Amino acid sequence: MILYMPLFRRCATSTTLTQLHAHLFITGLHRHPPASTKLIESYAQMGIFESSKRVFDTFPKPDSFMWGVLIKCYVWGGFFEEAVSLYHEMVYQDQTQISNFVFPSVLKACSGFGDLSVGGKVHGRVIKCGFESDAVVETSLLCMYGEMSCLDDACKVFDTMPIRDVVAWSSIVLNFVQNGQASEGLDMFSQMISEAVEPDSVTMLSVTEACSELGSLRLGRSVHGYVVRREIESNASLNNSLIVMYGKLGDLYSAERLFENVPCRMTAPWTPMISCYNQSGCFQEALNVFAKMQEFKMEPNQVTMVGVLCACARLGRVKEGKSVHGFVIRRAMDPELDFLGPALMELETILSWNTLISIFTRNGQPEEALLLFVQMQTQGLMPDSYSLASSLSACGTISFSQLGAQIHGYIIKTGNFNDFVQNALIDMYAKCGFVHSANKMFEKIKEKSLVTWNSMICGFSQNGYSVEAITLFDQMYMNCVKMDKLTFLSVIQACSHLGYLEKGKWVHHKLITYGLRKDSYLDTALTDMYSKCGELQMAHGVFDRMSERSIVSWSVMIAGYGMHGQINATISLFNQMLGSGIKPNDITFMHILSACSHAGAVEEGKLYFNSMSEFGVEPKHDHFACMVDLLSRAGDLNGAYQIITSLPFPANSSIWGALLNGCRIHKRMDIIKSIEKNLLDVDTADTGYYTLLSNIYAEEGTWDKFGKVRSMMKSKGLRKVPGYSTIEIDKKIYRFGPGDTSHSQTKDIYRFLENFRSLVHAQVYDSEPDNSIVGTSKFNKENNVMSHSEKLAIAFGIINTRPGTTLRISKNLRVCRDCHSFAKIASKITGREIIMRDLNRFHCFRNGSCSCNDYW
Repeated sequence: MILYMPLFRRCATSTTLTQLHAHLFITGLHRHPPASTKLIESYAQMGIFESSKRVFDTFPKPDSFMWGVLIKCYVWGGFFEEAVSLYHEMVYQDQTQISNFVFPSVLKACSGFGDLSVGGKVHGRVIKCGFESDAVVETSLLCMYGEMSCLDDACKVFDTMPIRDVVAWSSIVLNFVQNGQASEGLDMFSQMISEAVEPDSVTMLSVTEACSELGSLRLGRSVHGYVVRREIESNASLNNSLIVMYGKLGDLYSAERLFENVPCRMTAPWTPMISCYNQSGCFQEALNVFAKMQEFKMEPNQVTMVGVLCACARLGRVKEGKSVHGFVIRRAMDPELDFLGPALMELETILSWNTLISIFTRNGQPEEALLLFVQMQTQGLMPDSYSLASSLSACGTISFSQLGAQIHGYIIKTGNFNDFVQNALIDMYAKCGFVHSANKMFEKIKEKSLVTWNSMICGFSQNGYSVEAITLFDQMYMNCVKMDKLTFLSVIQACSHLGYLEKGKWVHHKLITYGLRKDSYLDTALTDMYSKCGELQMAHGVFDRMSERSIVSWSVMIAGYGMHGQINATISLFNQMLGSGIKPNDITFMHILSACSHAGAVEEGKLYFNSMSEFGVEPKHDHFACMVDLLSRAGDLNGAYQIITSLPFPANSSIWGALLNGCRIHKRMDIIKSIEKNLLDVDTADTGYYTLLSNIYAEEGTWDKFGKVRSMMKSKGLRKVPGYSTIEIDKKIYRFGPGDTSHSQTKDIYRFLENFRSLVHAQVYDSEPDNSIVGTSKFNKENNVMSHSEKLAIAFGIINTRPGTTLRISKNLRVCRDCHSFAKIASKITGREIIMRDLNRFHCFRNGSCSCNDYW
């Protein structure tokens, strides 16, 4: 019979096997147990289980080994119930002594069939037959109890094993991990090491899976290091498992290194690497791996193709997706679409939802996008990273922080963290104003991508945290992180907000060295930055060098001249814009009207306001506010009020505030009294409006009304915005608040101010008391005015710079009249130029006069 064994191995088809069977039958060798046993096994390996059973049934008295082979063959084929039935038939006949060879297959059938009661009875038979100390049988019992989630029974079996080899230890570790107790699985692994049992690659498969389940990158790296140090044979399965582990833990770099260091590309873990890239949102890289796989002529499997189809779907590559589908059909990889069919349908469905959510988000319809997101989940479709990121973006657009936080909770629960989702979370929290939450998210990310850095810098900059934005940019630069256009746009915006000229110049130099010089968005941002830093000449230089000027570029330059009170240059630039064929939009008109207001150009302002309809621009609240401000400042308060009464919509706080400020300038309390009800009925969260109204009442000494306005602010949860001023000296920004005593040179600053007041008090300067402070003497009110943040900044600048140095100061609120007078006198006495930017405009103080001509 031994001579026939090579013939069995040569039988590659059912025909040749049938011919060999016929030969054995004719020669009578089929009656020999080894021949029939080999026939049973060979037919089963070809999937012809009926012939296997027929050979078995025609054999007169099958021995225990033949029973075991047939049971094992049924387990191979997944016929667990039939295998258990065979076992029962064997026990019922009771004609053979059951060998230990039978039990591993029967126990596997019990776990596959999911019948714990039968498994328990088989366990009893194992004990009855005296195999409770057999290592193979005991390990099979471990596996059965583990696969049926009976960990207590598995542990009892494990604890009673006299000899626990590496297979037994590997099985108990696997049991814990597969039943969701990864931590306990790692504890068993530690115990295994402590008992000097050397783990093998199979053990490490379970350990790496445990690290993935626990989400611990530190543990994962430690386990990988252990594999390397102990020189455990790193086969294809272990390499795959390590790559999958790093992918789930978000360490794409380590996964890539493992993949690239596989010595033989023929055994490279292609499919796990594709899955790893997909999990990290790197869909193009997943397709690149598949392309390389084709170059090496490696045959993909069904799992590979699901990953490739997923990448095509996420990238919206319909053409490539169809091509991949055609590849699957040509290779007959899944003729009945049993495996890929559901995947294709689900991917197409998710792709459709993702596409719709993304389209609504990009088109400025965030409410519709979020409604789709909710509907998607109610239909049983679990959102992926693409859906989550798009929905978070929609939440940020409408500042829907509550839903954004709920989505964040869902992400934590499902572990759907990747670079794509994390960046979306930073962006969402920043847009909702929760900069601290955004920064916490940023700090948690170990390996930050360019998008991550940009999201946080942009979040800081857009929320007024300009110093923090610049600090983060400096960190990025010091860490040699690659920067792009968005990085520079955000930091330039931060420099604009602070009026940080020297830093802005440095950033301008760096973007040129990065090769980003010719970009209309950057040039527009630079024009805005130089304008807001008081360098109109440099701003216009950047503007002139622009190869293409958009309406935004023109509007920014017009706004720059307007802020500096240069009305003639503003009008000239507006006319140049019209001559170039660019039509003004609502923003352009707001800037030209604002420029007219700053300069008192009433007729020009009326002309531009009336011309808006010619360009198809409908006046909005801001345009009417500019017109009311223009007329009010010029003293035409009746004309300003007439505009308000003829508005097509209710006037807001900006419009009423413009009229209110005009009444204050021209001392027209009579008008304020006549419109007092309207003023108090305004429902707004604008603290500047209430502060202006309360200060007017304070100046007039009507403290009851002053208290009423402040009470209204308190009931609305509003507080007066604290004023502060910043000054740039030697490439550093220094910040001062009113009455600030936190600076190391506080004594010098206040001594200088006291000496300055003594010097000019009798000649040209009398400070105006701060009447908004209740219950304080005139002397104390005057002292309070002397400690305004503008004066502190000017004093600090004079003390710490050489004579003749220009001082650049930014104020977050409108500069008060007293500080304006102080700056004029300071510029004359010290012979310095003082450039101050307040909330509305620039003031250039030179030789005792201001560029605003005291009209602001």
